[in-house]
Amino acid sequence: MARFNYGGQALMEGVLMRGRDAIAVAIRHPDGGIVWQAERLDSFLHRNRFARAPFFRGLVVLYETLVVGMRWLMRSGTVAAAGEGVEMGRGSIAAMLVVTLAFAIGLFTLLPLMLSRGVAQVTVGTGQILVEQLFEALIQVAIFVGYLLLVGRTGEIRRVFQYHGAEHMTIHALEHEDPLTTAEVRKYPTAHPRCGTEFLVVFIILNIIFFGVLSALLVGQPIAMHVLGRILLIPVMASIAYELLRFGAKYRANPVVRWIFMPGMLLQNITTKQPDDGMIEVAIASMQEALRANGEMAPPGSLDPARRPLAVPGLRADVEPVPGQPSGGQEQATVGADER
Repeated sequence: MARFNYGGQALMEGVLMRGRDAIAVAIRHPDGGIVWQAERLDSFLHRNRFARAPFFRGLVVLYETLVVGMRWLMRSGTVAAAGEGVEMGRGSIAAMLVVTLAFAIGLFTLLPLMLSRGVAQVTVGTGQILVEQLFEALIQVAIFVGYLLLVGRTGEIRRVFQYHGAEHMTIHALEHEDPLTTAEVRKYPTAHPRCGTEFLVVFIILNIIFFGVLSALLVGQPIAMHVLGRILLIPVMASIAYELLRFGAKYRANPVVRWIFMPGMLLQNITTKQPDDGMIEVAIASMQEALRANGEMAPPGSLDPARRPLAVPGLRADVEPVPGQPSGGQEQATVGADER
């Protein structure tokens, strides 16, 4: 059965699943139950006639991942802290998003530029463009990997990485049309070829290539021009990285393609961890609601965990269910034979 390529994102004690036109989230409440919410993807960018056009679609997905993903990451944090029903204002979310983007650009783009120039001046002198680019590439990779290793040592982020693994494993099971049960999901790896970690690896490789060309074109120009050029190139590289990621996922059976994209899969050993059964249950609940919200049904025999709606001020769970499909807003637990 052909399906839209579902994606997802790990949250604090939860999982977000993204379908064609709606997302759904499921979060483990501190009381032990699962709460859920669905939301339409109805921004102007999503409804634009070019929303699914090559290269433009990558920017749409990136925008929705940043805006919607950040909003639900913050909401999940309030739920995990027993703050169900608490909602941050749009201004607070926008400010947090700006700060996050500024931090990411500064840490992974501008800091490597400054450090590489300083190292090159000390070691080989000024004007050595190729040497500067080599240092910048090495520094970018070192900062990226080091950052992931550092944050992954905290208990909270490690649990997020476990939910990340549960998200991937559940998507694997869906793509193979296996019943979404704990036992079936458990068979699959935590790494996935369409992971955001792999996107970042491709993005960094494009950084190295594009920034190298940019530096050659801006030889002798003020550092401000180099900084501005890098910032302006970010959406261009993001759209190209998204298309390369789709290509790599589609042809991953090819040994050459698999070898090229191997670094991204290996890096997922850091950003994904083996989840426990409760985390897989949350991921399945999120996928069940995402399928329902997008007009599809889970494979026969799938687990449908008991859950209740999450009350979010100003947001209604008004995504209509598929006719004949039970609503996840009701307490229920339909399980496959192997789960009884």
